[in-house]
Amino acid sequence: MTHDLQRRIDGMFRLDCIWAWAFVVVLWCVVGFVFFSITSIVDDSTIRTVLMVAAALLLLFNTASIGAMVRHYKQDKQNIYERDIRHLDAYRAGTEAPLSKQPAE
Repeated sequence: MTHDLQRRIDGMFRLDCIWAWAFVVVLWCVVGFVFFSITSIVDDSTIRTVLMVAAALLLLFNTASIGAMVRHYKQDKQNIYERDIRHLDAYRAGTEAPLSKQPAE
């Protein structure tokens, strides 16, 4: 494997990790905002407790699933990203070839 291909794989993996964890941060912010907005208008403490448990479970399971996804991608990044890069390169080569054959104006 070439150094350039490994660099591209690492770059794609890093970008996917950034997006995945950014999604988690945004999810926590949105759920927190909605929770505090809703609990201010809910008078029943039982409903507040149910909302708190539901929000906590949502955040727990989504955070855990993103963590598992990132670990899986890290373990198998060669296979996942190498195939993706080869397809991207083939697509770019296929779409750029007809443009280069057009006569100049």
